[in-house]
Amino acid sequence: MTQTTPTPTRTGPTPAEAGYSMPAEWAPHSACVMIWPTRRELWRERFEDAKRDYAAVARAIAAFEPVVMLCNPGLSAEVRSLCGGGVEALEVPVDDSWARDSGPAFVTNAAGELAAVKFGFNAWGNRWHPHDQDALVPDRLAAHLGVPLFEAPFVLEGGAFFVDGEGTLITTEQCLLNPNRNPHLSKAEIEQGLRDYLGVSTVIWLPFGHSLDVGPAGTDGHVDGVAQYLAPGRVLLEVPSDPRSGEYDRARANLARLQASHDAAGRPLEIEHLDPDLAAEVSYANHYLANGAVIVPVGGDGPEGDERDAPVLEFLARMHPDREIVGVPGETIAFGGGGPHCITQQVPAAGPARG
Repeated sequence: MTQTTPTPTRTGPTPAEAGYSMPAEWAPHSACVMIWPTRRELWRERFEDAKRDYAAVARAIAAFEPVVMLCNPGLSAEVRSLCGGGVEALEVPVDDSWARDSGPAFVTNAAGELAAVKFGFNAWGNRWHPHDQDALVPDRLAAHLGVPLFEAPFVLEGGAFFVDGEGTLITTEQCLLNPNRNPHLSKAEIEQGLRDYLGVSTVIWLPFGHSLDVGPAGTDGHVDGVAQYLAPGRVLLEVPSDPRSGEYDRARANLARLQASHDAAGRPLEIEHLDPDLAAEVSYANHYLANGAVIVPVGGDGPEGDERDAPVLEFLARMHPDREIVGVPGETIAFGGGGPHCITQQVPAAGPARG
C-alpha cells in the first residue's frame, strides 16, 4: 500500500498575514539543523561512510555556528563521538537524514521574532517509506526551540527553493509542478502558497534542476542542485561550458529564464556562471552558507579536494570574499542524492527589528 502524507487544511493566519517572511541564507544564523544518517537501504555499503561525512560537515559548520543534530533515540553517544563537543545531539524519531527537506523553513517578523513553517512532506513524491516520523520533524523542532509553528496546506521541500530575503523566490518547474507533489494545485495556486507561507512576492521559475536528480534517490529537480543566491539580485548558476555535459542544454534554458527575469525590487538579475568539470561527482552549487563561511562539497577526502575542485574553490572565494571557503567530503553524500545544502537547515538569528 502506498503511504501518503496528508496535507492540512488552513487554519488561522498565514505567516505573511502575520508579518513573517523567510530571511536569505546569508542572514545571520543562530544555529544549523542536521539529521544523522538513518536509512540503511539508501546508503547501502556506504552507511558508515555517510556517518563519517555527515560528521565532517557538522564539525566544519560548528566552527562557525552551533549545530543541532537530530538522531534516533539511543544514538546521541555515537553523534557526540563522531561530531565532537560542538554539536548538540537531539534524540527524536526520524526516518531519513535530509534536514533541508523534512525540516521546517524558519521565518522572522519585523520584531525579530522567530517562527517555523511546516510543509507537507511525502518523501519526494512517495519514494521512501516510512516517512511519517520525518513529517513530524517540524513539530518537534518548533517545540524544542520554543517557537510558533505555521502549517502549510501543500507539499514542499526546502531544497526546492531559494529566497533573497527581499521578496524573491527561485524554484524549478521540474520539481514543484511534478504531479507527485501537489496534483490538486495549479501553478498559480502553488505560487500563492509560496507567497503566503514564505512571505515572498515574486516567484521565478527555472525550467530544470539537475538531470541526474531523478530515480530512486532523486528529488525531481531541486533548485539547490544547480543554483544558489549570492546576494539580492545576484545568482550563481551552474553553466557547464563542455557540450558533452548532460546539463549543457538544460543549464542554458535556466540561464535564459534568469536573464529574462526581474526580482521583487525590479532588478534584472546578475548571473555568475559556475563551470563544473565534466567528471565532477558532486554538485558544487549544493553548498551551505554558514555564518562567515561557505561549506562546499569536494571530490577528495580532505578539505582541499582534488584537481577538479580547485577552480571551483577559487571561484567561490571570488564570489564570497568576506567568507571562508571550507571544503567537505561530498562524494558519499552525492551518492545518497544530495550535498551539504541538502543535509542542513539554517535557523535565522532572532533579534531586534530589521531595518
